Formats: sequence, structure tokens, C-alpha cells
Amino acid sequence: MNRKQRTEVLINGSPQLAAALANEIESRYPVALIEEPNHGLVMVKVRETAQKSLFYLGEVLVTECKVRVEGTVGIGILKGDEPKKAYELAIIDAAYGAGLKETEAWTALLQSEGDQLAARRQLQHKSVLRTKVDFETMDTD
Repeated sequence: MNRKQRTEVLINGSPQLAAALANEIESRYPVALIEEPNHGLVMVKVRETAQKSLFYLGEVLVTECKVRVEGTVGIGILKGDEPKKAYELAIIDAAYGAGLKETEAWTALLQSEGDQLAARRQLQHKSVLRTKVDFETMDTD
């Protein structure tokens, strides 16, 4: 599981999972706070489909945090106002960056949570598709 997939699972999955993983590292290693959780704005870039040109749709509020664990810097950034989760993501990122032995056991947990997240998304997708109208089969008499 790469960094992007791991972060997506931690953000969209169970909030208890990220908290538990971060607490595990905090209890065993010193965590140095480099940058406290703070807010920022990020421009959202979108590709217009007809002319294939890029433009900026607007800005999104994000919360970001930086920590150091065992000499490795970790960054946590996510959409919205969630300072605690940004801090937890930064700790987990630093733990993976430092190659701590605890991260080996996390792979199965993250994979399981990712599978549950995919199943929930599939159910939601099926629910939306039930409301879709098929105009080819509609009787227009």
C-alpha cells in the first residue's frame, strides 16, 4: 500500500484507526512537533474537458501539521478543520518514513479498512444507480 492509498484509508476510514496507530507511536517514541496543526488554503486545479485546458476552480480549506519521529519528518494534511487528525496523520507518516517496526503490523489493518471502505463505496454506488433513469426503455406514448 503506497502513501496515497494509506492516507486515503486513514482519512476516510474509521477515526479510531488513525488515533490508535498514532497513540502506539506516541507511547513508544518521542514525537517532536515541528509545525502545530494550522489552516491553509489550497487552490483546486481542474481540467476543462472540451478544450483540455487547466483552470483553478477555487480554494479549499486544509489543516496541516508536521512532526519528527526518530529523525524523520512526517506531514499530515487534509481537507477541512481537523487539527487532531492532521497531527495523527503526521505521526503515522513519520513512522512509515522512519521504517519503524510497528508499521509492518499496520499493513494488514490498513488493507482490511481499505476493503471495508471500498465495500461501503460500492454499496453507495449501487444505491445511486438504482435512481438512474434509462431513457431507452421509457415508454414515450
